[in-house]
Amino acid sequence: MTGEKKGFYWLIPVVVVAAFCLRFLLLGSYPLMDTTEARYAEIARKMLELNDWVTPWFDYDVPFWGKPPLSFWVTALSFKVFGINEFAARLPHYLCGACIVWFVWHWTAAHVSRREADYTSILLTGSLLYFVSSGVVMTDMWLLLGTTLSMLGFWSSVNNTRAENGHQRWLLFVGLAIGLLSKGPIALVLTGMPIAGWIVLNGKYRASWQSLPWIRGSLLTLAISLPWYVLAEMKTPGFAEYFIVGEHFKRFVVSGWAGDLYGSAHHRPKGSIWLMLLADGLPWTLMVPALFLSLWQKGKLVKTSPQSREWRSYLVMWTLMPAVFFTFAGNILWTYVLPGFPALALWISHWLNRQDAVSESARAKLLVSGTAVTTLLALAAVVILPMSGQSEKNSAKSLVKLYQQQKVGDEPLLYCGERRFSIDFYSDGKAERAGDWCNFDAPISTGPVFLAIEKDELAGLRSEDSSLLTAVGTEGAYTLFRLLP
Repeated sequence: MTGEKKGFYWLIPVVVVAAFCLRFLLLGSYPLMDTTEARYAEIARKMLELNDWVTPWFDYDVPFWGKPPLSFWVTALSFKVFGINEFAARLPHYLCGACIVWFVWHWTAAHVSRREADYTSILLTGSLLYFVSSGVVMTDMWLLLGTTLSMLGFWSSVNNTRAENGHQRWLLFVGLAIGLLSKGPIALVLTGMPIAGWIVLNGKYRASWQSLPWIRGSLLTLAISLPWYVLAEMKTPGFAEYFIVGEHFKRFVVSGWAGDLYGSAHHRPKGSIWLMLLADGLPWTLMVPALFLSLWQKGKLVKTSPQSREWRSYLVMWTLMPAVFFTFAGNILWTYVLPGFPALALWISHWLNRQDAVSESARAKLLVSGTAVTTLLALAAVVILPMSGQSEKNSAKSLVKLYQQQKVGDEPLLYCGERRFSIDFYSDGKAERAGDWCNFDAPISTGPVFLAIEKDELAGLRSEDSSLLTAVGTEGAYTLFRLLP
């Protein structure tokens, strides 16, 4: 290995650290985007403002029953420490992403090999979806933390003696609790299905039962997660029915589900989750198959050993189960495949480490170049999107800034169109939707107020109302007007 390290192998940890340093520097460099980032950040801001750590609030009088509170808790705590800003909103989710990479690396180094640990860390870091998600205000990274702890904890327990298990016997149950508090019962499904499938495939019934403290562990999971569910239902009755039945059944089986209280359903063709998996796994979903075909054509492909069959089958089920589960769902998002990404990295690492026809230096070149492409693309997007005006279309930060510069007293900011959470967030919850004013079939009331109207709606403004409004500027999708008494 000494000679190889003089090549490119030593660059692997350097590139992983550099990628996370770059991601850290980007955290506060662009505004919070509608709808996901701004919505979740605004819910966390309200949690801190109202000092209500039980019920997340969609509006000041509307509870948010769509997600458990873990991601809101950590975001609100970050706001308390670092202030209300983009950096503070994204920091906890970035740290969560970094911790997952570290944990997977540490676990792989201890249970497999240091080389595969290094490969796995750069494969995970360099995945397009993972790199982007490590620093986005959403709940998915915390679900990933929970499922990763559970899946690796289960494998460690079943494949070691009780004396060697130690604290790892409890990781499955702690991970389930984290998943229940970050995303809900879907964590049980995304963890339980691959584990159950692997047990059946390999006949590991007795080993699985004897290696884990199922009763005490389940009680631990409930002790951590259940109190919040009980308090949430007591404080806002109706939460349990909407969250369990609506969010965890109808959302996925009813295409274009109209029962969503907080937005619109994402109608996509059934089976499109597999295309998302291929796209989200770039660049590895292109580079690794290309390497596989090259080795196969040259007759140099090395098959992995039969001794590792159980490990490979575990990784395959873990990787593919999110896509399998959501195959027939129409209401899906790109991030739904994320729980399988640590397994995908472990799977590729395990295969790549056994390809003797590929030198250590060539493997390192492949991994380093792929991760470099991902990070450079992300950096280019942060630089190019503001120049193209795209970030301003997806965030109203500049509009609120213009309003704050123009107001001389406590004139309110009203806006037309759909609710924009970025307006709510950057105005500290003070902006309001204009309501009937924006139907353009009734007279506009008197000011003094500021009114923001989307540019494509200006044609509907009544001529008699236009004379009452003074344009003060255009930012992003909105033109801001001042309405005097």
